[in-house]
Amino acid sequence: MEVLDLIALVWFFVCTVGYTHGSNYWARTRPCLSNTLDLYRGDWMRRMLMRDARIADASVVGNLERNGAFFASSSLLILAGLLTALGYTDTAMSVFAEVPWIAAANKAMWELKLVLLCAVFVYSFFKFTWSMRQYNFCSVLVGSAPMTFEDKVSSGAREALASNATRIANLAGDAFNLGLRSYYYSMAVLTWFIHPVLFMFVTTVVVLVLYHREFRSRALKALRAGKSFDDSAKSD
Repeated sequence: MEVLDLIALVWFFVCTVGYTHGSNYWARTRPCLSNTLDLYRGDWMRRMLMRDARIADASVVGNLERNGAFFASSSLLILAGLLTALGYTDTAMSVFAEVPWIAAANKAMWELKLVLLCAVFVYSFFKFTWSMRQYNFCSVLVGSAPMTFEDKVSSGAREALASNATRIANLAGDAFNLGLRSYYYSMAVLTWFIHPVLFMFVTTVVVLVLYHREFRSRALKALRAGKSFDDSAKSD
């Protein structure tokens, strides 16, 4: 393995794993999309218990679940293409070798790049399918929620169900977010086929984009505008 390629690969893991842990840590002390949506989901589940007709709630959960299903199926299709490409490594290398600004690589290095891409999409598939399952759990909780006229159900039991449903919805949203990050990281891995220096640069840019969208975006400001929040985020 070339030294520069090894450095690029290590930098990729440092950035991706580091940002995952860093974002979880920062979310405990500062506003971000994740902890803000956690609070909205808590409001949603508490208001769900105030409604007798919960068709809209079930529809929202179904839509969220379908989003995960779309990305999970897309990950499988991409994986199928990548595994096919592994069987035609020589052909692909010969095609790319004719492009003057692409760095030359041996067969082992080329296959390693494809394997890394496969690993990224395998990870995303597991995250999206786990998100789907947790939204399915959430729909069961919504369906089992007591009606407003059930006097025998205590307020504590209602609050416990709302809290548990919120927790499941938050975990599902977190899994979906991690799966979506994998698609961003895959764009960085693609640039490794061009040059390892470009791979390191794009990996850094992707992490900065993710940070800006999670902690500094206008969407976050819009979500938090006009509502009083407790800025101490809930820990995962």
